[in-house]
Amino acid sequence: MDHGTERDAPPGRGAGPRTVSGDLMAGRVPLAVVVVDRDGLVSHWSRGARRLFALPKEEAIGRPAPDLLPVSGVLPGTDDAGDHDSHADCDGLGPDLESSLGGGLSYPAAGRARLTVPDDDRVDVLWWAYPLVGPGPERLLVLAADADALSREHAPENAGRGATATTVERIAPGFALHTDFPGADELARRLPEILPSMSVGESARIVAQVLELGYPVLEFSQNDRVPVTPDWGVPRRAERRARRERAARALAAGEPVPDDLRDEAEDLEYAAVRERLEFLNEVSGRIGTSLDLSRTIVEVSRAVVPRFTDVAGTYLREQIVAGEGFPDGVPDATTMWHRVALEHTDEPGRWDDVVPVGEAMPFPAHTPFFQCMTSGEPVLVPRITEEMGHAIASQFEKRDIRPLITGRSMLLVPLKARTVVLGFMILLRHPERPVFNDMDRVTGAELAARAGLVLDNARMYTYQENVAETLQDSMLPHIPARMVGCDISTRYLPGTLLGRVGGDWFDAVKLPGARTALVVGDVMGHGLNSAAMMGQLRTAVQTMAGLDLPPAQLLRNLDDLAQRLGDTYLATCLYAVYDPIAGELNLANAGHIPPVLVRAADGGSELIDLPTGAPIGVGGVPFEAVRVPVAPGDRLVMCTDGLVEVRGEDIGIGLATLCESAAHPAASMDDACDTIIRALGTRGGRKDDVALLMARLSGIDTDAVAEWRLARDPAEVGRARAAVREQLHDWGLGKLADATELMVSELVTNAVRHAHARPVELRLVRADTLLCEVDDDDHELPALRGAGPADETGRGLRVVSTLAREWGASRTKAGKTVWFELTLPRR
Repeated sequence: MDHGTERDAPPGRGAGPRTVSGDLMAGRVPLAVVVVDRDGLVSHWSRGARRLFALPKEEAIGRPAPDLLPVSGVLPGTDDAGDHDSHADCDGLGPDLESSLGGGLSYPAAGRARLTVPDDDRVDVLWWAYPLVGPGPERLLVLAADADALSREHAPENAGRGATATTVERIAPGFALHTDFPGADELARRLPEILPSMSVGESARIVAQVLELGYPVLEFSQNDRVPVTPDWGVPRRAERRARRERAARALAAGEPVPDDLRDEAEDLEYAAVRERLEFLNEVSGRIGTSLDLSRTIVEVSRAVVPRFTDVAGTYLREQIVAGEGFPDGVPDATTMWHRVALEHTDEPGRWDDVVPVGEAMPFPAHTPFFQCMTSGEPVLVPRITEEMGHAIASQFEKRDIRPLITGRSMLLVPLKARTVVLGFMILLRHPERPVFNDMDRVTGAELAARAGLVLDNARMYTYQENVAETLQDSMLPHIPARMVGCDISTRYLPGTLLGRVGGDWFDAVKLPGARTALVVGDVMGHGLNSAAMMGQLRTAVQTMAGLDLPPAQLLRNLDDLAQRLGDTYLATCLYAVYDPIAGELNLANAGHIPPVLVRAADGGSELIDLPTGAPIGVGGVPFEAVRVPVAPGDRLVMCTDGLVEVRGEDIGIGLATLCESAAHPAASMDDACDTIIRALGTRGGRKDDVALLMARLSGIDTDAVAEWRLARDPAEVGRARAAVREQLHDWGLGKLADATELMVSELVTNAVRHAHARPVELRLVRADTLLCEVDDDDHELPALRGAGPADETGRGLRVVSTLAREWGASRTKAGKTVWFELTLPRR
C-alpha cells in the first residue's frame, strides 16, 4: 500500500506542499489508509493517516485501533452534512466506526464522524471500512478523508478533472455511487497510477467488474485485494447477505424470524424448496434406468453423494438380495440386513475394511436403525455423540467404526413400497458440513419413497426371473454323457433380453430296442409363462416317447395337446430317434431349424433336409418323418434358432456358420460344443436364449446283439436261461451269468404268462452296459408290490429291482417292453 505519486495536497488543514506517497488518491484529496489485524491492532498506518490524525507511523503500529482514531459519532446516512456543530463532540470513536472495528457491522460499512486533534480545529471526516480477504492476518481496512477537502475538490471550478475526481464527487454528498457514470476508461487508466503494480489491461477488467456488479472488493496482482467504494444507491450485497445469513440461522434453529428478516426468510424457504424439488427430480431421472436389482442399488446410492450427503450406505433384507420372498409383518431384531452398497467422499479404501459391502447383520432394538426399520419413518440424529458412536460400534466385532461416524450428522431413511420396509439408507455428513435438519428429513423421506418403488420393481422382476430360471433349470434334464450307442453333450445359454428366461429345452429319452430319442424345442416368447409352457411340452414329449410313438405321430399328438392347453403360445420342436443297431435316424420337424449331420468318414457337414412342418400349436398341419442312415462316429447337432439367428442378418449366414463350426475337429464332445458356442453364441446382437444338443452316434456292432423268439410256453423259460448263460460266456461276461440268468427267468416267466398271441422276444445288447429287454404283446405295465410269506407271486420284479443297476418298463405300439441293465465288469 506504500506505492503512490507525490502530489500537492489541496488547501485545508496542514496547508502547504506535502508528500502523499503511500496514500490512495481521490482526485487530489489524500485518503488515510489504516489496516487493523484480527486482534484489533494497527498493522498499517499510511502517510495520509499520519497527516489526518497527526500521529507518526512509529507510534501507531501495534497499538489498539480505537486508541488512535479520535472520532465522535455521526450515524451513516445522516442528512446533516454541513452543520458540524450539531454533532456530539465528545472524544473517542464514533459508534459506527467503533462497531466496525469491533466486528459488529456488516461489511462494507461507511459513516461520517467528527475528528478531534489537539491544537487544531475540529473537522469532519468521511470513513469507509472494508473486510480484507486473501492471505495474511489482516482483518479490516479503514479509509478516511477530510470532508471539507472533499467538498472543496467537489466545487464547480474543479469539475472535469478526471474520472477519479468524478467518482469522489458522487460519493461525498450522499454516499451514492452510480455504476453508469461516464469516464470508466479514464478511471481504468488512472488506477495504475494509484497501484503501480497493476497493468492497464488488468485495471480495465477490474473497473468493468466493479461497474457491472457494484461490489466493493476487487482482485488484482500478487494475490492482494483492495476495496473500491461500494454502491450505496442500492441495498448493499454484503448487508443483504448478512441478513440472509441471520434469517437462515433462525430457520435452521427453529427460532421465530424477526419481522425485519421475514422477507429474507421467505426467500430462503422458497429457494430451499425449489432446490430440493430440483434435486428430487434429478435423482428420479438417474435411478430406475433398468430392472436389474444390482444396478438399481448402485444408482440409488450414487444419486445422493455428494450433493445431499457425504456417505450413503444401503441395506436390504437378505431375502431380497437372494431373490426370495420374506414373511409379512414388521422386521424384528433377528431380521438380517445385507449391506449392498456404500458410496462416500472420503479417501479411497477408508470404509472398505470396516464396513465391507456384502456383509449381513441384524440391528438390536436399542439402535436408531431398528427404530427406522420398524416405524417406517426417517430418523434424524443431528450429531452422533461419543456415547451413541460407542453403542453403534459395539455391533461390529473387532472393528472400531467410531472414527468414521462420531461427530457426523446422520439421517436414516426407510426404503419401502406399499408400507413394506425393504431396507434403509444410512446417510452421514462430515462434521464441518451443516447438520441434517427437518427439511432434509422430508427430502430424505421423499427420496427414499421414490427409491423404494424403483427397488421394489427391480426386486419383483428379479424374483420372477429367479422363479422362472429355477423352474427352467428344474425342467432342463440332466442328461447322462453316455447312453446306449451314443455320447451326448449339451449347452444352455440364457438370453440377453429383459425377461431373458425363455422356453428353450433339450432332452434325451431311453427307448426300447437300445434306441434313444433326441429332442430340442423352443416355446416362443420369454418369461415365467414360457418356461411353464416349456415344462408342460417337455413332460408330454417324455411321456409319448415312452409309448414308443413314431416321430411324426408324436408331434401330431403334441400339437393336439397344445391346442387343448390354449392358443396363447406356439413352439417349435425337432424330434429324432436314433437306432444304433440299425444305424439310422428317424426325424420329424415342427417348424424348427434343421439339424446338422457331421460325417465321420470325410469330416464334412450338412443340414439334414427335412419337411419343415408348422410350429406346435398351429393345428391342422400334417407332420412327416424322414429316415437318414448314419455310420458309427457321425455327429448330430441340434439347436434352437437363438444360436443362429441375429436381428438384421440373414439366418442362412448363421446356419452356414453352424455347419462350419460343427465340422471343426475337437478332442471331445464338450470341446466341440464350446467351438460352436464361440463361433455363434458370442456374436453381437444375440438376444434369445439358446439350447444346443450334440450326439456322437457310436452305433452297436451286430456281434454285440443277441435275440431270441420264445413261444408262449412255460418250458421256454429254461431255454431262455440256458441261451443267456451261453451268450454271456461267449462275450467273456461269465461273471454276470448268474444274476442275468435269474432276472431273465423272472421277466420271461411274466411275459409268457401274460402274452396274448405274439411270441415273446428276448434281446441282449452289449454296449457300455449289459442291456436285457423282454417284449410281449400285453399293454399292462408290471409294478412292484408286496408279497406275503404264503404268496406264490409278486417277488419277481423285487428281485430285478435289487440286482439290476437300472430297470424299467414302457409301452410300445405292439405291447410293452421290460428291461434291466447291469454294469460290465472291469477287465
